[in-house]
Formats: sequence, structure tokens, C-alpha cells
Amino acid sequence: MKDFIKYTLATITGMVVVSVVMGLIGLVTIIGLVASNEAPVSVNDNSVMVINLSGTLEERVGNDVLGVITGNESSNLSLEDMLSSIKKAKENDKIKGIYIESGVFTPDAPASMKAIRDELADFKSSGKWIVAYADQYTQGTYYICSVADKVLINPQGMLDWHGLAAQSIYLKDMMAKFGVKMQLSKVGKYKSAPEMFTADGMSEPNREQVTAYVNGIWKVMVKEVGESRKITADKLNEYADRNMALVSADDYLKLKLVDGIVYADEVKKEIKKRLGIKDDEEISQLSLAEMSGVEGKEQKGEEIAVYYAFGDIVESAPGGISATSCIASEDVCRDLDELADDDDVKAVVLRVNSGGGSAYASEQIWHSVMNLKAKKPVVVSMGGYAASGGYYISCAANYIFAEPTTLTGSIGIFGMFPDFSGLLTEKLGVKFDEVKTNKHSAFGTQARPFNEEELAMLNEYIDRGYSLFRKRVADGRGMTVEAVEAVAQGRVWTGADALDQKLVDGMGGIGKAVEKAAQLAKLKEYKTVSYPEKPGILERLMDDISPKNNLDESMQEVLGEYYKPFALMKNISKHDAIQARMPYIITIK
Repeated sequence: MKDFIKYTLATITGMVVVSVVMGLIGLVTIIGLVASNEAPVSVNDNSVMVINLSGTLEERVGNDVLGVITGNESSNLSLEDMLSSIKKAKENDKIKGIYIESGVFTPDAPASMKAIRDELADFKSSGKWIVAYADQYTQGTYYICSVADKVLINPQGMLDWHGLAAQSIYLKDMMAKFGVKMQLSKVGKYKSAPEMFTADGMSEPNREQVTAYVNGIWKVMVKEVGESRKITADKLNEYADRNMALVSADDYLKLKLVDGIVYADEVKKEIKKRLGIKDDEEISQLSLAEMSGVEGKEQKGEEIAVYYAFGDIVESAPGGISATSCIASEDVCRDLDELADDDDVKAVVLRVNSGGGSAYASEQIWHSVMNLKAKKPVVVSMGGYAASGGYYISCAANYIFAEPTTLTGSIGIFGMFPDFSGLLTEKLGVKFDEVKTNKHSAFGTQARPFNEEELAMLNEYIDRGYSLFRKRVADGRGMTVEAVEAVAQGRVWTGADALDQKLVDGMGGIGKAVEKAAQLAKLKEYKTVSYPEKPGILERLMDDISPKNNLDESMQEVLGEYYKPFALMKNISKHDAIQARMPYIITIK
């Protein structure tokens, strides 16, 4: 019996040791695979950079570790990596041109598309060429690809050019079916974010502002496409009224929207011709992922930090590495304080891409920006959105850049409080009773909606928050509170209009912001370093295999444009009641 127990324990111990060893071997293998994927990439002479313009564009994404291992990498594209790769391709003498293959592309904002287009135009300014091809151009991809030297399309291809339309979604009646209502307290006639839950359609002030910024974005697109394609704005609007997606490829050629009609395999002839190589020679090419591994031009000098803040503004991240796509004040404040104390960092560019969120969290970040600004220059680069809370955290900077199509402003605050009493008492039959010691001891009870006195108290609280927001803007922008009020009231502005209203200082992307930061810090030579640091291999791997993330990604794929309102409803109880946020869900098509 003793021998049996001894051998059994020895067997179990052996199995455990083998499992541990195999696990370690597997882990080392995974790290090796990822490390080899991240090793510097060499560039052959006479090469072409290939941009597959497909998938979902985000401000910044981490490496897809599980995708690298399985060979099934995520279709998410990083704006940061794309702009950096195009810049490196411009500076690398071995890369002669860029080939763009356009597919189904979902950008996070019109301003991000403009940033890509501007970087491509800068690439062309070096004397290098760009060729674009698609079976189907969406309106967004055509806007980007129209900068190319040659725009090609499949003989049976489609080119979508129809103008812009903004659609909002409204959930009040759906919520009423479940006995749920939203109680609202807000400041600003343009502060339309709560309309999603409290209205059946756009209010007139909201329709006014949406009309203004949609037309503003469209004018930029028409102007830039017209300049590249040598087509007048009147003609492009005429084409949009015809809905170009329904005409033939021959018509696209006649109307000068494209330069040629070819099949996919015939595009290689055009590329080889530009490279000056024979038909039987292979094209040396680098993908966007490979370009990320190419070493760029050596940077010398003092450090300028580029800090990325994008997503909803919240007090604390909900967990997981994917949560880096939110602006958690407890993390951002700590990071900014560290940058303030880092003597190696001479200036900071704060890259903001956010429609806002928690008013409380926005105030905490504003305070850290002020502390940072007291020690070194801070320049804001606005991305697709820097509105409401996004503007709150930006307004203290020394200088603010926006893209003409950035959506910003929305200076206003609201409080939104779900009333579940109808669901609980009428639909489910739940009864409540209470004992209290003081008049407002049961404030916020689920048993009933707020009464008039309680709503008056909430309105006073919201008014104080709005007054503070206006003061922060007035102090940061060197304006009077009255002047801020004239452009506030929750009004959303395009970057171009915000410049006229003195809410921003200049037009341009991250590059312009870095140049300004160097000027303010009086730096002759400088290098840029991105913050916060991306998570390590093990952290990213654990996040990739998280069931929560996989479920969210699956739901996003199934629901498409309806995923955002679904996610908002799912997480509404986790949001602060007091919000500084632009309209929740507006889809620009």
C-alpha cells in the first residue's frame, strides 16, 4: 500500500512538473513569436509600401498578440501607426511609392480621414508617387484615395459619392415599454446628448448645430477632392445628387473621378512601370504592419512627450488592457504628474480624441494639465473629437490645434438619472416602504422619481458645474465668461468654426502640435516619445484571451453601427450621473 501511494504521488508530481515545463516552453515560444514579429524590419531597394485600407480605424491600438500567433490578426487599424508609417516611408529612400488597396473601411471620425489624407499629400510632396485601387470605394476611402497620382477601379466596381447625412437614435419610447424614464437636468440649449433618452427626434437647436457641422465637414471633403481631381465643387455636388454608387465604371472615368479601369491583377503592371522593373520581376513590398517595424529617421535632441487621451472620460478604467481606449482620470492624472516631474521631458503634446464623459473626472484632469503647464509647455492636438469633457481637459493648454473637421466645443453639462419606479412597481409589482430620519434621507430612491424640490436642488448643482466649466474655459482662453457663454450653451463646432470663435489657436495635426511645443520650449533639436507606454506581451496576451473582450468584439461585429447605443445602454449604470458630453450617438454617413 505504501508503494502504491509512493508511486501515485510520484506520477502526479511528474505530471505537474511536465505541465509546468510545457507551459513555460509554450510561453517562451509565444514570446519568441511576438518578439520576432516586433524585430526591426529591413527594407529592400525599390520597395513599395502597401496600405490595405480596410477594417476599423482607432486612434491607437496595441499589437494583437493572439492574432500574431494564430495568423488571424485583428482588422483594427491604428491612426498613430498609420501616420507614423507613411512618414517613415517618405523619409526612406528605398521606398519609391505607396499602393493603397481600398476595402470596407470604418473610420472613427472625419478628422482622422483628413489626417491620413494630409500625411499622404505630404508623402507626395517628396516627389514619390501614390497609386490607389478598389473594387468598391466607400465615400470615405474615395476621399482619402483621391489624393493619389492615379485612382483605379475594377470594371465592375463601385464608387460611392452621395454627400453626408447625420442620423441620431432615440430610445425614449423603447424604454417606456419597460417602464423606464430618464429624469434630466441640463444647462445649454444646444446640449443635446440627453435627447437620445428623452426625445423622439432632434430639437431645433440640435438640428441647427448638426446641420452646421455636417455641412462644414462636407465642404472640406468637396474642396480637397476637387483640388486633387481638378473638378469644381458644383460638379462634385451634382455628382453627389446623382448618387454615384449606382452608375457604371465607364461613367466614373468620363466624369474624371478615376483615371483608369483595370482588374486587380493588372494593377501590378502600373506599379512595375513606376518602379522601372520588368513584368517577370517581383515587387518588393511592405505592409502597414511591417512598416511599423521599420526604423525611422534617427531623432536627436530633447524629448517632447506625446500623450494619447482618447475615448470616454471616466474616473477609473473598467478593467482589461482594452480599457486603455477610455480616459480614466486616476490614470491620466498620475501620468501627467509624472511627466511634469520628469526633467528629461521638455514639453508635452496632449492628443485628445474624446466626446467627453464624467464632469468630475474632466475637472481632475484639467487640474493636472494646469500643474503640468506650470512646469513646461503643453500643446493640445485635437483628433476626431475634443468636445464637452474633451474640450474641458484641453482648454488649459498653452496652444490648441484642431483639424478643420474636428468636432469640438459643446461647453455644457447635464445630469441624467434613470427612473426605474415604473418598471419595478407597475411592471414587476415590487412594493416599497421606508423609514427616514431627515427630509432628504431617501434622496435618489428607486421607489419614486425625483420631486420638484429635489429636481430644483439638482438644477442648482448642475448650474454650479456649468459655471465652473465656463470659468475654466475663460481662464484658459483669455476670454471673459460672457464671451464664453456666447459660444457655449452646449454648441458643437467644427475645428474651422472653433478657430473663428477663438476656442482653438490653429489648424493642423500632431506634427504641427509637436513643432509648436518645440518652439514654446525653445528646442532646436528634439525627439518625440509616445505615452502612455503600450502594455507588455503578457498583459496583451491575457487581454486577448479575455472572454469579456471576445464577447464585446463579437457583438460589435454583429450589431455594426447599432453596437454603440447597445453598449451605452448596457453600461449606463456605470456612468457618472453628471456628464460633460457631446451628443451620444450620431452616425455620419
